[in-house]
Amino acid sequence: SSIGEFKGELGELKVKVSVDKEAKTITVSDNGIGMTAEEIKKYINQIAFSGASEFVEKYKDKGEEQIIGMFGLGFYSAFMVAKKVELISLSYKEGSAPARWASEGTTEFEITGAGKETRGTDVILHVADDSEEFLEPNRLRGILNKYAKFLPIDIEFEGETINNTKPLWTRQPSELTDEDYLNFYRELYPFTEDPLFWIHLNVDHPFALTGILYFPRLKDEMQLQRNKIQLYSKQVFITDEVKDVVPEFLMLLHGVIDSPDIPLNVSRSFLQADGNVKKINAHITKKVADKLNGIFKNERESFEQKWADISVFVKYGMLMDDKFYDRAKDFALVQNTDGKLFTIEEYKEHVKAQQTDKNEQLVLLYTTDKGKQDTFIGSAKAKGYDVLVFDHMIDPHFIGQLEQK
Repeated sequence: SSIGEFKGELGELKVKVSVDKEAKTITVSDNGIGMTAEEIKKYINQIAFSGASEFVEKYKDKGEEQIIGMFGLGFYSAFMVAKKVELISLSYKEGSAPARWASEGTTEFEITGAGKETRGTDVILHVADDSEEFLEPNRLRGILNKYAKFLPIDIEFEGETINNTKPLWTRQPSELTDEDYLNFYRELYPFTEDPLFWIHLNVDHPFALTGILYFPRLKDEMQLQRNKIQLYSKQVFITDEVKDVVPEFLMLLHGVIDSPDIPLNVSRSFLQADGNVKKINAHITKKVADKLNGIFKNERESFEQKWADISVFVKYGMLMDDKFYDRAKDFALVQNTDGKLFTIEEYKEHVKAQQTDKNEQLVLLYTTDKGKQDTFIGSAKAKGYDVLVFDHMIDPHFIGQLEQK
């Protein structure tokens, strides 16, 4: 029905999903405004059959990221698991009669009357023999939890509402407590150690972007932490493969980003060149750097306590992103063998008097293993020199970058 036509009370809107294993059907029902037979002909046929006769064959072997956003996908993809689809609807319009539409996945269809007595629409999937796994409640619940966990309309399954219609990223930071953020993190990543801190994103111009990014405790787990950012579009889960949406180093973070302005059905090269994606990249990078710089300036002691957990992220970001390097060089820390932390500039001042050579070049000494190189460290310190500790696998690359700068 046309948007804005209905002026009455809709009541409590919800979507109900049910399974009948004996009949081999999955039914998705809503109590929305419904459709008349004419509207079904206009909207369902126009969308479902607008070049969709080749849909199943064309996309049956494709990954989900290649078909998201295709015109008619939401309806016609039903035939990827169903041998027949029925749609039964009763419009809110006075005097409307319930109507039934049915198709077996070809361009042939039938429209008849129906016995529906309540306003809304039922979509009944007659599940194909090779897709009967979806008749198992646990399998279906898993799919609903993955893709519909944060939909803005209540989703009911097996007698309970299974989604959160107002996830944290849709709310204002001013109304949230630290415990709210921590509980949401625990919901996203059960059995994971609590994060160090987080950033709440909320932009509506020149692009739409909301989300919450959490800083996990990284240390030596760089490779294990990837693909922890979940991408949503209008609260619908899209993917956790966000390497073409956010800068690579930000993939070490956890959390959620939601944006309707990220194109979802385009090639990787197009995505990387997309203007909104570039702006989103730049914005997130700046917000992350601003958050770290704010903690460093306002809570230096707290920042130093967290440095062991975030140093990998900061160094990796500085290596991967020149703009992040320019922002991070003022708060990135180095540690000497006495355990004291300095910014890069602070450390240069600290050793300048003792460690400047005849060419006026600063000479920095470092160890990659305090235990094995104890004799070297002792000898250097006996001469009044200071020694840095660079013992992480990322540090050789970080040292190389510092030397070039």
